[in-house]
Amino acid sequence: MKRQTYIPEIKERAVRMLIEAAGDYPSIWSAIQVIAPKIGCTPETLRSWHKKHIDQTIPANIQAQNQEQPIKELERECRELRQANEIIRKAAAFFAQAELDRPPK
Repeated sequence: MKRQTYIPEIKERAVRMLIEAAGDYPSIWSAIQVIAPKIGCTPETLRSWHKKHIDQTIPANIQAQNQEQPIKELERECRELRQANEIIRKAAAFFAQAELDRPPK
């Protein structure tokens, strides 16, 4: 099977179409599935072109910062939940001890 090659202008136009139309679809993948047949390529091919475009236009440090923020939020939430669990454990132990100290009926 012969592999089709695309000129850079076609790739750029396809990625530009995808970026412009992305807002009209619920996800990037659904936009890719609609636009790829119009260009004459497979959805996976268009996805890889889009990924390369993103990697070239957005520096790696900005992408890393975008990934760090959710991680920091999750770590903070995890810390808060651990503190809440510790409080609940101590309260449960306190009430269990109080139950044992109660006189029998």
